[in-house]
Amino acid sequence: MPKDPHISRRNFLAAAGGTMVSIGLPGTFVKLFDFEQRALAAQTRPDGKPRIPPGQDAIKKILDMGGRPGTATVDNFTLRVRGEVEKPLVLSYQDLLALEQVQLTCDVHCVTGWTLLDSRWSGVRLSTIMRLAKLRKEANFVIFEAAAGYTANIPITEARKENVILAHSFFGQKLPKEHGSPVRALVPDRYFYKSAKWLEGIKFTTKDEPGYWESNGYSNSADPWKEERYR
Repeated sequence: MPKDPHISRRNFLAAAGGTMVSIGLPGTFVKLFDFEQRALAAQTRPDGKPRIPPGQDAIKKILDMGGRPGTATVDNFTLRVRGEVEKPLVLSYQDLLALEQVQLTCDVHCVTGWTLLDSRWSGVRLSTIMRLAKLRKEANFVIFEAAAGYTANIPITEARKENVILAHSFFGQKLPKEHGSPVRALVPDRYFYKSAKWLEGIKFTTKDEPGYWESNGYSNSADPWKEERYR
C-alpha cells in the first residue's frame, strides 16, 4: 500500500504490479474544451451538488480502462446472490433480462479525475435483486464480487438508490468486454472503482468488507463531491 496519500495512480499501479484492475490513467482521454468545462461547471444537479465534482474534468468517451476480464459470456453468465438473504439466487443473463429493466442516463466520475457526462446504460436496479432475494434486516453492506477476485463494497443505503444498477448495455449496445461484459455494477454517485466490472456475485453482509482498491489506500466511501480519493 502506498505510504504517500497523494501518490499518482500511475505510480500506484506500478507499485502494485498493475495486475488487478486499471481504472484509467490521466492523459488517456479526450477532454472537453475549456469553455465547455466552464459552462458545465456552472450547472447543478437536482440535489444541489455541482454537476462536475471538484477536481474533475469532463471527457468525451471512456476508453479501455484495463483490468483482468472474466471468461463469462451472455450464454454462460451466472450471478450468485448470497449472504444476508432469505432466498439465495443464481441468475443467468436471460434471468436478468426477464426482470424489470431500466434505462439510465447519468454522469460517472473516475478517481483519476475524469467525468463522463450523460452516459447511457440499461440494466436491472440492485434494489430489484434485493427484493427478489428477500434481504434480511441484518444486511448493512453489499460486496460486489467480480472476475479475478476483485471486489468492491457499498453500504445498503447507497445500494437502495434508484440509480444503482447491474448494467448489461452501454449506449444502446451490449456492454463491451473492456467495460465489464456481460454485466457490471454501476454506482454513479461514487468514484468509478465502486462500479465493479465483470460481475460474478453479490454478497450481502452485516459488516463491511473493503474491496481491492479500498484495501490499497483508496477511500472506502469514495464520495466525489467530498473528493474522498484516498484514505
